[in-house]
Amino acid sequence: MFLHQSKSKATPLTIVIKLGTSSIVSPEYPFLPHLQLLSSIVETVVNLRAQGHRVVLVSSGAIGVGLRRMDLRGRGKGLSQKQALAAIGQGRLIALWDNLFSQLDQPIAQILLTRMDISDRTRYLNAQNTFSELLQMGVVPIVNENDTVSVTEIKFGDNDTLSAISSAIVHADYLFLLTDVECLYTDNPRNNPDAKPVRVVRDIEKVKQQVSTSTLGTSLGTGGMSTKLIAAELATAAGTTTVIMHSGNVQDIFSVIQHGAGPSRDVSETPHLEEGPLCTRFLRRETALKDRKWWIAHGLHSAGTITIDEGAYRAIQRKESGGRLLPAGVIKVQGPFASHQAVKLVVRRRKRDNSSNKAGTTITNPVSRNSIDESMNSSPTPASTSKLGENVYPSTLVSPALKHLTNAQPDTPQIQPILSLSSSVASLDPLSKSSPSSPAPAINAIAEKLNSVDLQTRQSHRNGAEEDDMDGWEEVEIGKGLAQYNSVEIDRIKGIKSAHIENVLGYSESEHVVDSITFL
Repeated sequence: MFLHQSKSKATPLTIVIKLGTSSIVSPEYPFLPHLQLLSSIVETVVNLRAQGHRVVLVSSGAIGVGLRRMDLRGRGKGLSQKQALAAIGQGRLIALWDNLFSQLDQPIAQILLTRMDISDRTRYLNAQNTFSELLQMGVVPIVNENDTVSVTEIKFGDNDTLSAISSAIVHADYLFLLTDVECLYTDNPRNNPDAKPVRVVRDIEKVKQQVSTSTLGTSLGTGGMSTKLIAAELATAAGTTTVIMHSGNVQDIFSVIQHGAGPSRDVSETPHLEEGPLCTRFLRRETALKDRKWWIAHGLHSAGTITIDEGAYRAIQRKESGGRLLPAGVIKVQGPFASHQAVKLVVRRRKRDNSSNKAGTTITNPVSRNSIDESMNSSPTPASTSKLGENVYPSTLVSPALKHLTNAQPDTPQIQPILSLSSSVASLDPLSKSSPSSPAPAINAIAEKLNSVDLQTRQSHRNGAEEDDMDGWEEVEIGKGLAQYNSVEIDRIKGIKSAHIENVLGYSESEHVVDSITFL
């Protein structure tokens, strides 16, 4: 058997190759394996290994092989029957691969994963260590989902997603999605002869608006072009260039990696990518997410949602925030979740096409002041910089409990309702001592009363904001992070300063409510 040899030693790469069910067995009864195609793929993998590359194979087909073994015409509709067929077929599938690779003396290993293996950090790292050791030993890992124990809630959904996650685990340079079409088209080429190929994709969100993903998987497969776009989005975020190509043209992998945007090339320096083999290249992100950040953003299932205000959003975007959210910026908590589970972050902001109200004044976020004051060290409010006794707020904003002081003598300081009522009263303490005519006992009594209700006042303000009319506002998902408290606790401390967490909960485990924030 002829082995493809390069003229010069290639830069060692880590390559993941994914095959769908349609590339392994025929989609109709009696579900015969495509031995010629599989042999070509095995030869290509061995050739890549001979050039020094590390290769991981993600293989579907367990249910199809199980159907052939049991001489059934369909895989059935029940989950338990599909799991049983997968259990029957997986052993024979890995035996088929082992027989083919053994012809070229290439050892392989079987790795079966579930979503739970990825969601748990310890198991994720264990899988990563196993992959690393196998690749160092020169073994080709063959990956599939462990369908026997997976259920709908914890399934990857399709092996396109599994291949993207595998690429992130091994820090792959390339992910090749082998399928029954040559590339991504502007429309389904089977139905529209005018469909045009899309050769290079730099912005996946933009291309989603320009192409049709109506192509569905085969009767045995679960994927389609839409799942491949999702896989490309996951893989490119991890720094992996993703390629969609026809499984019958697997030998074109050599040309793609020779002329493509490898790890040592800037993706902007590859204008020739429009040429060469017919395929679609999704160029990797130049600033890939770090391993832990990627795991949080894409490996974890969001157990709940935390809505924050615009001030908090600006604060957590700053480098000095360390990707951590303070409770002052939290508006709303949804869904039960435990401490250290992943949560989705949503920002409530003004709609882009409705930035002012009917009176023509700017609509300000009613809950952003606390977070800006605590998280961003913004400039002082007008009340905190005005002269004592100067009424910079409308009289209707003065606390009813303090109205009897508004007609005091000129040397009596007038109380203004700045961000914290307790801080307003506290600021009067030295003045009351220095001014003979100031009613210190009355102020101290009021201060004691206001301090006891300060936290309730803040939370009442936030709760009222949640119920305000949402006209002119929108909620947009911005990222994901790890909760430092459970949902009930965060709901109790939302909108308050970190210094008050212990007063509300009885303990303070962290001054932040969300850590390790990763943006979309």
